[in-house]
Amino acid sequence: MKITFLGAARTVTGSCYIIEAGKTRFAVDCGMFQGAAEIEKRNWETHVYDPANIDFFIITHAHIDHTGLLPLMAQKGFRGPVYATEPTGDLLKILLLDSAHIQEVEAGWKNKKMQRNGRKPDVLPLYYLKDAEAIGPLVKVKAYDDVFSPAPGVKVKFQDAGHILGAAILEVFIEENGASTKLVFSGDIGRRHQLLMKDPSAISAADFLFMESTYGNRNHKGEEDSLAELADAINYSYSRREKVIIPAFAVERTQEILYSLYLLHQRGQLPADMPVFLDSPLAIQVTEIFRRYRSYLDGETQSLLKNGEDPLDLPQLKFSETTAQSMEINELQGPAVVISASGMANAGRIKHHLRHNLWRPGASIVFVGFQAEGTPGRKMVDGAKKIRIFNEDIAISAKIFTIGGFSAHAGQDQLLDWLGNFQNKKMQIFLVHGELTAQEYLAAAIRNKYGFAVEIPEYLEEVQLSVDRRIEAVKKPEILPPQVDLNTTLDALKTKIEYLNAIRQNIQQLPSARKAEINELLKEADRNIAEIKARL
Repeated sequence: MKITFLGAARTVTGSCYIIEAGKTRFAVDCGMFQGAAEIEKRNWETHVYDPANIDFFIITHAHIDHTGLLPLMAQKGFRGPVYATEPTGDLLKILLLDSAHIQEVEAGWKNKKMQRNGRKPDVLPLYYLKDAEAIGPLVKVKAYDDVFSPAPGVKVKFQDAGHILGAAILEVFIEENGASTKLVFSGDIGRRHQLLMKDPSAISAADFLFMESTYGNRNHKGEEDSLAELADAINYSYSRREKVIIPAFAVERTQEILYSLYLLHQRGQLPADMPVFLDSPLAIQVTEIFRRYRSYLDGETQSLLKNGEDPLDLPQLKFSETTAQSMEINELQGPAVVISASGMANAGRIKHHLRHNLWRPGASIVFVGFQAEGTPGRKMVDGAKKIRIFNEDIAISAKIFTIGGFSAHAGQDQLLDWLGNFQNKKMQIFLVHGELTAQEYLAAAIRNKYGFAVEIPEYLEEVQLSVDRRIEAVKKPEILPPQVDLNTTLDALKTKIEYLNAIRQNIQQLPSARKAEINELLKEADRNIAEIKARL
């Protein structure tokens, strides 16, 4: 049996693992890479997937970093079934359509910019709406705890991961050469005691465990501390008559924030005259799906709903479905809470709200989820003084709040507690879905506490598993890190500056309008150099 790590290997996004056993070749998840430009280039490397020769996909949950390349697989020849839980199936259909819309719109913007600059518009979207629509008919839904066989010699069972609605831990049983091997893919393991979701299921047996490690090096604040911090952000901006901007993932995070605001409203900590805008058509649709699948929610939420209370609603909650309604929010004077996507502030309407509010000293920006390396959200969390949005440098004067307690991921201690349920001390663990620093911390903690063997696979690494449940061979990828030739770039820049100094008198003699244009370009170059200095 061979496992190939096509994503979420020493990074958080792009989850995908190809399993080859006998005549069957299938994949667990098919996520989009998000973050730094170098990472996002992997989205175009479809040859490593060989989509036409994947028999089926098994999806742990609907987040785009686990599903976002499915339309591209359909575009490149995949025609097999996509197995998921029922809520995941419904969420998939709307999330992938939204992702395709974003791909098409962003490609359109880039092409218009190229046309304005007199260049040939040649930017293509990663995939189109028709590719996303092609996935819907392929989805086959299964319930938690049901055992099904997608291929001869392969059996699968979904267990509740407690992460988002419909999220699953996968138990995969493979018969090969007369021997049975059990693989467990954790997907994203949920934080215990979070609002809405049940706690993750305990699994006691596996031969090989593929375990997420997003927060492998730290724990989250408690729920009450997180609520108090959200109340602080609201009070900070309300008292200054400014807005609270919350970038939030459309699935689960938005709903948990609505629930949290409901609790603050019940406690009198959300001012009655402070409107709350849910500015995300996608999140509005997702919220309705949450209401539809009540049986998947935790007991406390179900009790509230039975008693006629809706923790996803507020007296001052307003939905912004159209672009015009979204624009009106930024024309509104006075305080408000604005929840909008995307959660890492790298796409969608949230960028407009940040552009209008980041520079305001009384505003609050509240990050409530993981921010991948290279994203605008990560830069703000890491203390950037300004950020570029729509080709404009925006000063960051708003107060930045980072509230880890709202994460749908387990922190380090909860990951270790979940791992403590496994009884097979010979089990081999592969840490996935985490940045390398977090993975190294977690690997050391696992070895220390339980004595399990732990590996941290690389992108495109191949692992051969033997019938006697051990690692038989490992093939490391032959990939060189991207070469960054700073010397050539700096030498070229020096030459250009020397040239400009040499013709300074000629520039001074140009008409005023031309001189002003050149001066603006030089100021832009100066701002870029200042930004480089700020990052050193």
